Amino acid sequence: MDKEQLVKKWLNNDLSDTESIAFNALEDADLYKEIIEEAQRFNVSTHAKVESFDTLDEKLVSKNNNSINWVKVVSSIAAIFIVGFALFTFLNKDQISSYQTTLAQNEVITLPDNSIVNLNELSELQYNNTKWNSNRSLDLTGEAFFDVEKGKRFDVNTPFGIVSVLGTEFNVMSRDSIFKVSCYEGLVQVAFDDENVKLPAGTEFILSSGKGSKSKITIAEPHWLKNMSVFENASFEDVIIELEKQYNIKVQYPSDLNIQFTGAFEHDNLENALKSISKPFNLTYLIDTNKVIITNGEN
Repeated sequence: MDKEQLVKKWLNNDLSDTESIAFNALEDADLYKEIIEEAQRFNVSTHAKVESFDTLDEKLVSKNNNSINWVKVVSSIAAIFIVGFALFTFLNKDQISSYQTTLAQNEVITLPDNSIVNLNELSELQYNNTKWNSNRSLDLTGEAFFDVEKGKRFDVNTPFGIVSVLGTEFNVMSRDSIFKVSCYEGLVQVAFDDENVKLPAGTEFILSSGKGSKSKITIAEPHWLKNMSVFENASFEDVIIELEKQYNIKVQYPSDLNIQFTGAFEHDNLENALKSISKPFNLTYLIDTNKVIITNGEN
């Protein structure tokens, strides 16, 4: 039996038990019942005539339309609320600026106060851009040179200590077990453990194996800014390690070379770099793609 016949028989109270089950299973059965209840509630006569199927169906369509409209209204309000909440959350979410350099890569970064940071290779730096004015600090792992605007103070947090600056030029290296701060202009304060060390221009602080020391420097800026690696009485092994990092190569050399190197090599010409470290010791070298073989000159 189709839907229209079921409804008409229900209106006439002429449903069998099987038909009654079928009617109650209709999707709109509850709405039909609600319409009849409303009509009877607002009719003075307790013996009101049951409405015709056509009249009932019109009311059903109207009621369904009203329900759909309410659903649309509620859905629209919910959508506006969700979008508004998402926008509020996005605008108030902390925006973390993060930078990371790879092997033999440097990156120049401009901070919100126009201070300049030159980030050395294999280093990471990040700060909260949203809260910079209230929390002027950044986190550094690796090495970076800072050129800070006059009167613009902020802190550099490292795994070893905190470097506080005010209008200055300085270099921070926080790598492996070495922590070194070099001040080239102005004044720098280094806080580590329970100590505070102030570094005027031309001095640097080195923390190694838990011991800190101050010394003077004569250069105007770090050598790595000029694409140079400089050594003073360094083991040949340390020189080779630095060469491999800068040029992303593997170097094979005699294991019995027990020599100390004082000098420098450049970062943008492998041929010149190899000459700088081999010629003083009468060593020869062979470049084979991404591999360099260094041998004794007399061989």
